[in-house]
Amino acid sequence: MINADYTIVANAFNPLVLSVDTHSEFFTMWEEVSYNKGDFVCEPGRIERYFYVVITGVLAIYLIDKNGEKRVIGFSFDGSFSGVYDSFLDESPSNYYLEALSDTVLMRFSKANYDRLFDLYPEFNYWGRIAHQQLLIGRVKREVELMTLSSEERYKAFMNRIPEPLTRIPQKYLASYLNMTPETFSRMRRLKS
Repeated sequence: MINADYTIVANAFNPLVLSVDTHSEFFTMWEEVSYNKGDFVCEPGRIERYFYVVITGVLAIYLIDKNGEKRVIGFSFDGSFSGVYDSFLDESPSNYYLEALSDTVLMRFSKANYDRLFDLYPEFNYWGRIAHQQLLIGRVKREVELMTLSSEERYKAFMNRIPEPLTRIPQKYLASYLNMTPETFSRMRRLKS
């Protein structure tokens, strides 16, 4: 019997249709882990050993710049993938922090199991291609927004597509993600209210 956590994991792998009948080993590869708000899932210098699906909670991936400021690269939340992907895929030390911004429950599996999926179930090659294309397209769109849109335009675009879980996280993380000061973010939020 598949519990709700495994249903969330299976849904994250859309467009694949995964079931215990056809993908039984896939469902045995996962383990549940929990982190408290403020815990680090990964830190610079550590190798990311797992690939995650967020069951509940919000995480931020960021680096610290030469001035000691957090530079948020992205977020993960209920039903989405998470991890420090470059460290995970090439098994090199991370350059990033992956921090739980709320109490968080994750399902995770190892690099060995990730690699095994593609041999065990050929349809994961299709998923991998689609997932990596979407990741690349998302990164390019974000870079274009950061380079071409004003602070106000970035704020509006982000708020129009923001998922509900991100509305509960500290403004300083959202401001950093949008490449603006917390004061600018706060002022825009007041103007839009």
